[in-house]
Amino acid sequence: MNSNDNVKFFVSCPPGLEQLLAKECSSLNLVHKTPAQKTSEVQKDVTGEEVGGFEFEGALENVFKVNLNSRVASRVVVRLGEFYAAAFSELAKKASKLEWGRYLKPGQQVNLRAVCHKSKLYHSDAVIQRVLNAINLHFSSPTKSVLPVTQSEDGQMILIRFVNDLCTISIDSSGEHLYKRGYKQAVTKAPLRENLAAAMILYSGWDLTSSLIDPFCGSGTIPIEASMIANKILPGITREFRFTDWPGFDKKLWESMLETAKKEIVNSISSISGYDRDAGAIEIAQANAARAGQKNNIKFTQQAVSYLESPSTTGTIVTNPPYGIRTKENNDLRDLYARFGTILIEKFQGWSLVVLSSDDRLTGNLGLGKPISFLQFSNGGIPVKLLKFKL
Repeated sequence: MNSNDNVKFFVSCPPGLEQLLAKECSSLNLVHKTPAQKTSEVQKDVTGEEVGGFEFEGALENVFKVNLNSRVASRVVVRLGEFYAAAFSELAKKASKLEWGRYLKPGQQVNLRAVCHKSKLYHSDAVIQRVLNAINLHFSSPTKSVLPVTQSEDGQMILIRFVNDLCTISIDSSGEHLYKRGYKQAVTKAPLRENLAAAMILYSGWDLTSSLIDPFCGSGTIPIEASMIANKILPGITREFRFTDWPGFDKKLWESMLETAKKEIVNSISSISGYDRDAGAIEIAQANAARAGQKNNIKFTQQAVSYLESPSTTGTIVTNPPYGIRTKENNDLRDLYARFGTILIEKFQGWSLVVLSSDDRLTGNLGLGKPISFLQFSNGGIPVKLLKFKL
């Protein structure tokens, strides 16, 4: 395997966040397989995640680059092959001819997952078994015994998708989901994924130097992601990736990419604050920030939203207030939103607000009128809107 080898790869994200992912990928000089083409997968991928995203074509090192750099992406997979198959014999024959040796070794464990839609081969377990057999046939040797590739939940994930008899086989390059940066070992009751927090900040248009506040910070994800963005700390700089296990992995290139990323880290002068009324949440947020190396860059304070004050004439509020759904709170949240809206109007004129909400009626209680723009996506299976206001 050579890092200059040309590959097709798919970068996925939560559906609704494609425009933010596209902007990131453009900044990395990635080239769409077809210009300006957005390729949304069917509603859920084989891991059970709802996905949108884009397919690209370029040097293999771009796969490393996206994993390291993207704050919004969920996963990066390399397209190993695509072909039509209407019979198991056809599937086995065509799958055995794919270039498995670029990503697997004999005796390696793999985690095959399959979904089948509107195809003659509709039994996913049978599809998985045929592809596993095909992999071992690819590595078989008439002159020596070759260790068989075996199925395991801990193995290299291989994604098999059948749609209208078209089989697409992809190799996962990421390992754990990309939102798992590694710093969030403790969470509050309704945690926000790191890539969604980053998407909120990027969508807000925050200038990286003015004040940024999260009045309902919970585990501290939004302030921590904001601090990492302001300090140019790439989201994948300290975590592990599956592609480092591939045969012929270019370790020297990867180490060079990491070294360059470390040299580009800056000491930001941003004022970033997180507030929460729960003392336990503040302790969790501080611990998470410490693991992320951002404890000294963020001010966390135990404080109810009623006591919120503006630290400057301009700035940005990015927040994920309680929904009253996953936390199973029975209390009426309308008063909380109304009080929050009053404070925003009275004390934060000239600021920008980005707020995540699952209920239009609750955000209506803010009393801020129509947002200047919004995005729709899913947060842990809950349909939500990301609303942007100018106060």
